Amino acid sequence: MTSQTIEVVSDVVCDVCGNSTTKEKGYAPEFATLQADWGYGSDHDGEQYEVHLCETCFFSTLATLKEQRRLLLMFSEEDDNQAAFDLQSENNC
Repeated sequence: MTSQTIEVVSDVVCDVCGNSTTKEKGYAPEFATLQADWGYGSDHDGEQYEVHLCETCFFSTLATLKEQRRLLLMFSEEDDNQAAFDLQSENNC
């Protein structure tokens, strides 16, 4: 007989506000992940980042990115395609 250890994640803490991402006991954590893995030629070559965000911090971050994009393209003739920030799918159970 062999023994195997299994790691179970019971909670993920938001890296911005420090709050738990588990809404109710017995349910899985609900969080977003912002990650980057910079490669050769980048100013940050070899650096890896992973940030866990609760729902509130995720949507706050998304709003900030949308605003930054809007400001960068304010006087540009480039099409301000916001599709990159749109909801990709929705599962209404």
